[in-house]
This record gives sequence, C-alpha cells and structure tokens, in this order.
Amino acid sequence: MTPDTPGTVDVAMTDVTAPGAVRTDETRRALLAAAHDLLAGEGPGALSVRRIATAAGMSTMNVYSRFGGKDGVLDELFAEGFRRLSEAMAKTPSTDDTLTDLRECGLAYRRFANEHPTYYSLMFDRVAPDYEPSPAARAEALGALGRLEARVQRAMDAGAIRPGDAFAVATGLWACQHGLVSLESHNRHDAVFDWATVYPLTSDALVRGLT
Repeated sequence: MTPDTPGTVDVAMTDVTAPGAVRTDETRRALLAAAHDLLAGEGPGALSVRRIATAAGMSTMNVYSRFGGKDGVLDELFAEGFRRLSEAMAKTPSTDDTLTDLRECGLAYRRFANEHPTYYSLMFDRVAPDYEPSPAARAEALGALGRLEARVQRAMDAGAIRPGDAFAVATGLWACQHGLVSLESHNRHDAVFDWATVYPLTSDALVRGLT
C-alpha cells in the first residue's frame, strides 16, 4: 500500500447497502485499495470482480453489494481522485495576493499528479477505456475545476487579471497545466527535461498573460 492507495486517507464513504447512510466501511476501503493496487501494478486488464475480491481477501458478493460491479469500483476511484485533487487545491493559501494564490493552485495540481499517479491516470488518461464515469463522478470532476474557477474569480474581483468568464479562463489554465503534467509523466526519466523548473515557469507565464 502506498500514499496513493484509498485506504491511506481517512474519508467516510457511503455504503450502498444502506441508502442515505454515510459511514466508514472497512470492507469498502479494502476493496478500493485492492482495486487501486491491481490497477497500479498490473493495469486495467487485472480488474475483474473476482480479482478485486480475491486481492482484498473477500467474496465477490462484497464487490456487488457495495459497488454493483467493476465499473462501480472504478467510479469510486475516479471520484475519489477528484476529491483528493479538490482538497489539495483547497489547502493552498488564500491571501491578498490573488495571483500568487492562483499560481499555488497550479502547483498543487502538479503535486497531486506526481503523488497520486494511479488516480491521475484513471482520471485523465483513460487507462480503463471501457469505463465511463457516472454523472455523480463527473460532478466530482467539475467540483475540482470549480476550485480553480473560484481562484480565478477572486483574481478578477481584485482587479489582478482581466474581467471575463472565470469558468472559461479556469478551463484554459487547467488544460495547459494538464498538458505540462502529461508530458512530465511520459518523460519522467528523460534527464533532458527539468520539470521542476519548466512547470512553475510556464504556470507563471500563463497567469501573467491574464493580467
């Protein structure tokens, strides 16, 4: 188990066998951790209900009762990844220097990608090509983008950047940051590139371009 696995974060998860109830479910956590580690170690081809259950030391009935099947497990991992990303951005400073705050939000995006590669690959790289996120999971993704949109709006309200459509600006920043992170993840072992320098340099240029 690594810092990227679901069981290492203390979050309450809904048990679908008890509608409306939100409580800690250790069985649910164990199944998600098993699925995460299978995805990280062997790829999406290893993700079957039986493999997930076996890796967690449980019966397949536990997977069906809590998630409805393999796609339900992937849906929860997808949503949890965006919850973690949203929390990472929310923890960045909120000061009177709205441009610096916006840059910090971008740096949090890169840290999340580097610290949670399995989540990130499921969220953005479609490593499970047959999986389609549910409306609820997509809402979690938009919620994370909303964190960045709120930072953009603060900067606009403060007069630090040009007024306009905060959602459109946030989407553009997100897309550019994703491009940088994606290049880094695919060229991580190429010593030619110093991503720790390239990423903040480019993020700063993007933010300054909005002023």
